[in-house]
Amino acid sequence: MSTRMLLACGASILCLSATQAQAEIELGLATALTGQIAALGQQSRRGAEAAIEDINEKGGVLGEELVLTAGDDACDPKQAVALANQFVSDGVEIVIGHLCSSAAIAAADVYAEEGTVMLTASATSPALTAKAYDTIFRACGRDDQQATLAAELILKQFPDKRIAIVHDKGAYGQGLAMEMEKALANAGVTPAYTGSIAAGERDYSALITRLKADNVDVLYYGGYHSELGLIARQAAQQGYDLQLIAADGLATDEYWAIAGEAGEGTLFTFSPDPKRNPEITSILEELRAEGPEPDNFTLYHYAAVQILAQAIEEAGSADPEAVAEALHSGTFDTIVGTMQFDERGDLTKPDYVFYEWKDGSYDYAAQ
Repeated sequence: MSTRMLLACGASILCLSATQAQAEIELGLATALTGQIAALGQQSRRGAEAAIEDINEKGGVLGEELVLTAGDDACDPKQAVALANQFVSDGVEIVIGHLCSSAAIAAADVYAEEGTVMLTASATSPALTAKAYDTIFRACGRDDQQATLAAELILKQFPDKRIAIVHDKGAYGQGLAMEMEKALANAGVTPAYTGSIAAGERDYSALITRLKADNVDVLYYGGYHSELGLIARQAAQQGYDLQLIAADGLATDEYWAIAGEAGEGTLFTFSPDPKRNPEITSILEELRAEGPEPDNFTLYHYAAVQILAQAIEEAGSADPEAVAEALHSGTFDTIVGTMQFDERGDLTKPDYVFYEWKDGSYDYAAQ
């Protein structure tokens, strides 16, 4: 793998290009390069860039090179719609993203109306595929699947404990919280507290005081790493021993950077770790040589490019309608496993496991 070159093409648009060929296939990447979860966005860009370079070094797709145009939506629905319209205006017909559920849901209407293919590797809200648009796909699981697994763990490992459910008011966080409430209700369990916070705040002492007053033992959080990292740290500062459980928004080293040792023992759901697959050792070594440890956001965005490249090959062109048909009917081999899509654009066989933060990193949790 050669050294990857990133060319800045404007304040919010970045382009990755290998040596220019006579013909190119352009892919868009819609992600959060700024804002609260920019760390996840940077990892997603790393994965997409790496996959494109690797594919191009092997001859590209249909004899053409892939090029990537990355845009920043800051995980904001309004910016996501603006970015989607910009992609459409610029003639970008195949898009990887968006990273966040709220952004992906907002942008999906634009892409569907214009016949643009959108494949997200990280937006998990069930609402994204509820309309069953022909050109909208999800290469990851859904919030209802994550929350169901988390509820099973809570009921098994923390019986008779007082549970709180808190979310950040976003589509992703609210969806997780709602599905957790449903799963617990089905088991006859009523949370001791349910509520929300405002994302981006720095002081969550009022929430912690309320949880302490309600004698909460377990907090299930719907949202991203930055807020829960602060909650963990501030609870520890008050001497409050609280078991924290969340979802894939915690799969970044930034969580430990914020929470510190207070993050010890935090549990979260995420897709199975592809780094355990010996067949991708060389890819991991090259990514590690060029930057920080690649996380699952890196690897699943790498996989998203692989899926689209295979779909374009199967379709015989980069025409979005033909690519969408290939996505619906094909089977795709990626570094994170084999994937197929159902009629709604969801994976036919999604999977989630539990991870635990320990000593500054996360690994599979003991069951």
